[in-house]
Amino acid sequence: MKQGKLPADRVLRFMFADDGVVPNNPALPLLIYRGAFDLAKERSPEARIERTFKSNRWGDCWRYGIYPYTHYHSEIHEVLGVARGTARVQFGGDRGTALDLAPGDVAILPAGTGHRCLSASPDFCVVGAYPAQGRFTLFRTSAAEHAAALGTIARTPLPDTDPVYGADGPLRDAWNAGRAA
Repeated sequence: MKQGKLPADRVLRFMFADDGVVPNNPALPLLIYRGAFDLAKERSPEARIERTFKSNRWGDCWRYGIYPYTHYHSEIHEVLGVARGTARVQFGGDRGTALDLAPGDVAILPAGTGHRCLSASPDFCVVGAYPAQGRFTLFRTSAAEHAAALGTIARTPLPDTDPVYGADGPLRDAWNAGRAA
């Protein structure tokens, strides 16, 4: 399912430093696509988001909320598409940025990016997915996990496509520029 282009002013980019507990990603920005999906008339917004992610080769889809504790994935990137409800999510660890997410918003987290849900409406549901390249890991905020993650984050392969916009999406330009820097 092809999505229309998202205006550049609705693509937000955030870089987070390693805070000693959450490594974050030293080269790739967290991307937030505000209103990437128009879900107002969707009977099953979760299914719409899943179809789009899968058609762009982001799979292993799941439906749930976001854990209330800080965690990150050190060997794979992750996309979160808000299907229902609203939430305030902290990205980048305790020194990062808290953002309000609403239906249709998408967050694309490069490997190593800490995230946790601070609060959510009772109906909050996200669809998560991962690119084919990489290996799923879930780390919390421990010194041992931090040390192990430092060696894997930079080696995590870039995805072939943007999970929402396919080959033409803003992710490819933003992350290729980050890796080249």
